[in-house]
Amino acid sequence: MEKQFCHMELQTGDVDKARDFYTDLFAWTVQEMPMGDFTYTMLKTAGGENEMGGGIMQKASPDMPTQWLSYVLVEDVDASQSKAKELGGEVVVEKTPVENVGTFGVVTDPTGAAIGLWQPAKKD
Repeated sequence: MEKQFCHMELQTGDVDKARDFYTDLFAWTVQEMPMGDFTYTMLKTAGGENEMGGGIMQKASPDMPTQWLSYVLVEDVDASQSKAKELGGEVVVEKTPVENVGTFGVVTDPTGAAIGLWQPAKKD
């Protein structure tokens, strides 16, 4: 079901503190995923059929604000980024593959608000 919100991601300066807060507050579980030079913390929300996953990661620079980023399921990240540019948006994270999982990118709308795009890997 494309064009629905499918993932939320927290970018923070203190992953451990955020992880402990959300797991204690909502009883979410986590899975630590080594990603080369950092560890991505996957959040399982235990929502059953309506579950929307999430993650926590170290923000790229100390100057970045701590923030949640929503991702929308798309059929084609390239096409979605092109359309966003046509509509006055900007591409802020180019199409990026996540091995065996899918592809993501991030765009901003004409007002500067960021939104993530997620294209799952094709199933064989």
